[in-house]
Amino acid sequence: MRYVKPLVFAAMLAPLVWLVARAFTGGLGANPIDRITDETGTMALRSIVLTLAVTPFRRVTGWNEVIRLRRMLGLFAFTYASLHFLTYIVLDQFFDWTAISGDLTKRPFIMAGFTAFVVMVPLAVTSTAGWIRRLGGRAWQRLHRLTYVAAIAAVVHYWWLVKADITFPRRYAIAIGALLAFRAWHAIRRRQSPAPL
Repeated sequence: MRYVKPLVFAAMLAPLVWLVARAFTGGLGANPIDRITDETGTMALRSIVLTLAVTPFRRVTGWNEVIRLRRMLGLFAFTYASLHFLTYIVLDQFFDWTAISGDLTKRPFIMAGFTAFVVMVPLAVTSTAGWIRRLGGRAWQRLHRLTYVAAIAAVVHYWWLVKADITFPRRYAIAIGALLAFRAWHAIRRRQSPAPL
């Protein structure tokens, strides 16, 4: 894990570094705002999928140390979601709160994305060991089940955004659906297992 964690951190950070480098060199094409929005949104979704995959991966492989990557992956998901949200607020809408409030009521995919972001805020804030102690393990775990809500809302946001070609949102929906199904199956199996004597 001493070597894995820095490698995963570098891999998660690399898309942002590459995006910034292209922004400064004019490599984002004719519509750079759309490109930044798309890429930060895609990385947010990928990070959510990776975060949800940690626990199933640990249970399948028995490699318990992988759980130490989950907080970092979750914070990367929030970072990319924040950049995605700020790109819309600052670069796309220029803090036009009237237009933004209109989008929230008239464009369902904006509301779905906003829901995903709002849900992720308390998850990021309470991701530290200090908050686990303050809330207690069980309450903290219940709160962080909101990750599932954020994941579903993010996929809905992407699905409603593209409208016609749903190839990519469908892939994310399948991946997140499979990960949530695995968790549900494991929870049912654990409840049905006989209690130790």
